[in-house]
Amino acid sequence: MTLSPGQLLRGLAVVVFLAVWAFLAHTGSAGEGSGDVSVLLGVAPTGIAFGLLLWRSSHPALTGTGILVMLGGLAWYWPTLRENVALLFFIQHLGTNLALGTLFGRSLLGGGEALITELARAVHQGELSERKRLYTRRATLAWTLFFLANALVSAILWLLAPHTIWSIFANLLSAPLLAAMFIGEHFWRVKALPPEERPSIAQVARAYRMRSQQKAPVADLKTPQPPANPS
Repeated sequence: MTLSPGQLLRGLAVVVFLAVWAFLAHTGSAGEGSGDVSVLLGVAPTGIAFGLLLWRSSHPALTGTGILVMLGGLAWYWPTLRENVALLFFIQHLGTNLALGTLFGRSLLGGGEALITELARAVHQGELSERKRLYTRRATLAWTLFFLANALVSAILWLLAPHTIWSIFANLLSAPLLAAMFIGEHFWRVKALPPEERPSIAQVARAYRMRSQQKAPVADLKTPQPPANPS
């Protein structure tokens, strides 16, 4: 697949942004740099996610109230957050990995399909070989263990090592470890599956969007449909 100059520039911009974010998060966790900037970096992901959830609400009053409460809470606790920057980033790192590990891991329980199996079925329009089904289930387990291991190592380093050492792992090594996991899973996929059963990144992204769009709101599902006009 050939990337256009625009796609290359956007990819480079994302890499630069993540590198700068990781460096500033590390210096903030190590007690260096601006406390206000560090707090802003620490609360931004959670604040943006919470704000988007509120924005999607169909009740304007609820959206406005929720945003005001969130901003008021940040203003109230800002001095405390400035004094506990490392703890703020620890909670963020631990919570993110636990959430992702739970997202992948819970799909392995019960009688449902594993998360990656479900995405693969969407890519292949419902057709999935037994070999692909087994691989995607094992890949889901591998990603579950990856995120849970990250959370465990983060907690151990936070409790037993200096915060600077923890920050190197959590802030500076998170992206390289994630990239290494993607690369390792790619080579595993190449070895385990034939070419026709290996989806591209674009296909996986489209499948994820399709999966999200299929979760229609309950109100839409309950809307009565007009009876068919007999001819």
